Amino acid sequence: MEVWSPARANGTAVLVAGGGGYRSIALGTESRPAARWLNERNITAFVLSYRLPGEGWTDGPLAPLQDAQRALRLIRAGAGQFGIDGERIGVLGFSAGGHLMGLAATRPEFRSYEPVDAADDLSARPAFAALIYPVITLQAPYDHTYTRRMLVGDHPTAAAAAQWSVETHVTARCPPVFLVQAKDDPISNPANTVLMEKACERVGVPVELHQFPVGGHGFGMGRAGTPTAAWPAYFEKWLSAMVG
Repeated sequence: MEVWSPARANGTAVLVAGGGGYRSIALGTESRPAARWLNERNITAFVLSYRLPGEGWTDGPLAPLQDAQRALRLIRAGAGQFGIDGERIGVLGFSAGGHLMGLAATRPEFRSYEPVDAADDLSARPAFAALIYPVITLQAPYDHTYTRRMLVGDHPTAAAAAQWSVETHVTARCPPVFLVQAKDDPISNPANTVLMEKACERVGVPVELHQFPVGGHGFGMGRAGTPTAAWPAYFEKWLSAMVG
């Protein structure tokens, strides 16, 4: 993890995960610009370089989730050191990173790894989740993504596809969710954020969805001169309402 500390920390922290289809991580175009934006608003950012399933790790597709859960616990354990409130730690993910942060938000009680130290006695539940043009579902007919290929292969069973989809794990215990996507997204079908919105609404989880008419995929913190440039301001307002 990279720790990005603002000049005057306001107590809120965000774990940031860039996308890349679980084949790479867009640190330069997504994660670090997001961390910079958060610092400008006195929010402490933690940029996660999670392990990728194709790198040969023993636990394969579980490796990224292990890293996300471990990171949340380490941030919580070091709250005093970082000048943050352990109850105000959220997640922000883009594309496949949105899938990863979605799993972290919806499956905090799932033990993806054996405890390492005392930090693993702490909760891995984030206080909020912002998922930006995320891959949410690995189920047909919206399963034509590298995220699906890297996590469950080319011909997964229906059970495996459901198990690794975010929307199937949404319960009333999930944190509030903020969603952003463009309707012309060629990578993650716009149905992804709609599925997540509906899953949250069914169980009463606060959710806010912004779908822009154009913008494509991979616009990070927004592309100047396009509708996507508006989303950070919407997120700032939403975040202020959620955690102050």
